[in-house]
Amino acid sequence: MDIVWKRLDEITPYENNPRDNDQAVDAVASSIKEFGFKVPIVIDAQGVIVAGHTRHKAAKKLGLEKVPCIVADDLSDEQIRAFRLADNKTAELADWNEDLLAQELAEIEDIDMTLFGFGDEESDLADELEDNPYTTATNVPQYEPTGAKPSLSQLYDADKTDDLIAEIEASGLSKEEKGFLLRAAGRHTVFNYGLIAEYYAHASPEMQELMEKSALVIIDVDNAIANGYATLMGEVLDAMGEAGDDA
Repeated sequence: MDIVWKRLDEITPYENNPRDNDQAVDAVASSIKEFGFKVPIVIDAQGVIVAGHTRHKAAKKLGLEKVPCIVADDLSDEQIRAFRLADNKTAELADWNEDLLAQELAEIEDIDMTLFGFGDEESDLADELEDNPYTTATNVPQYEPTGAKPSLSQLYDADKTDDLIAEIEASGLSKEEKGFLLRAAGRHTVFNYGLIAEYYAHASPEMQELMEKSALVIIDVDNAIANGYATLMGEVLDAMGEAGDDA
C-alpha cells in the first residue's frame, strides 16, 4: 500500500458525502497540528475522496499545500461507495471504557486534550449523579451550590471502606502488609460531588484550598472561579435574581 502526496487542489470532496463532519474539523486540525498528518486520505483513481473528508477540511483550515493519500484504484465503484459508508459507520460502533479513558487522560499532562474533543465527560458524570449521587469517578465537574451547608457525613459513603479496614485489622498479616492495605482501603470510599460542592461553598478558605488539592472540587481558572468560588456563586445567583426581576 503506497502513500502518495497530493496537492489539495488535486483532491475533490465527494459531492454526495452523507456525513456531516463540520463539528469535527477543529479537533482534527488540532490533532494534525500536534501530531502531524498520520492518517492518509483515501481517494479513488480520479482524486475523489473515499475516506477523509474531515481531514481534507482540516488540512485546508491549516493552510497545508499537500497531504498524504492512498489511491484505492483496486476497488470497484460499488466497493468504493460501500467503503465510504462503512468507514464512517464502523467508528460509531465502538464505545469508550470510561475507567480506562480516565486513566489515559490522567497520564497526559502537557497536551490539552480538549482540543481533540475530550471535554464532554462532565455532562456524562452529571447524568450519572442524577441516578447515583455517590461515585468513584475522579473527573469531577463544577457544580453551582444552591442549598444549605450539608454535614460532612453526607458527603461520602465509606461503608465498604470500613468493612475492608475491619477485615484487614482482623487478619493475620504483618504490620507492614496491613499498613499497605489500610492505605489502599480508602480507594473504596465513594463521594457525593453535588453535596461536596455545596459544602465547599460554605467552607473556610483553608478547607477550600485543601479540598481543591484533594481534587474533590475542580476550579476552572479560565472562568475566574479560582478567585473565590463561593463569592462568585453568590454574584451569579444575585445576577440571576436581578435578571428575573427585570423580566
